[in-house]
Amino acid sequence: MSTRFYEYRHTVGFAETNLVGNVYYTNHLSWQGRCREMFLRDHAPDVIGELSHGLALATVRCACEYLAELAAFDEIIVRMRLADLVQNRITLAFEYWRVKSGQEELVARGEQQVAAMRREGGRLVPTVVPASLKEALAAYAE
Repeated sequence: MSTRFYEYRHTVGFAETNLVGNVYYTNHLSWQGRCREMFLRDHAPDVIGELSHGLALATVRCACEYLAELAAFDEIIVRMRLADLVQNRITLAFEYWRVKSGQEELVARGEQQVAAMRREGGRLVPTVVPASLKEALAAYAE
């Protein structure tokens, strides 16, 4: 059985590279966040509205394993899937693929855990993952 992934496509820019010309490592984490945002826009847009009404999707852990260097103008596909959903915690798995001459090369893997929280009186308290988000993520589960 193959797993479905949500895909975010990205072209690396000069601003994402360091002095020696390869991609600065923190950009991979930024792309995880961008992929997550685009997923919300495409599959659970109502959650975006909830974010301005007390809901918070707080990143509590993130990681990235780097397998190959990237450079300016590399074409990247960031693939995201649901690894786990327990109580108010969502664990997302990411794969980063470089596309060159029609071939794909796995260049990094990442993971991010997000907690559904609600703002109450200046503090964050755990809350249930919105139903529309749960349903959207279920289509991308392992």
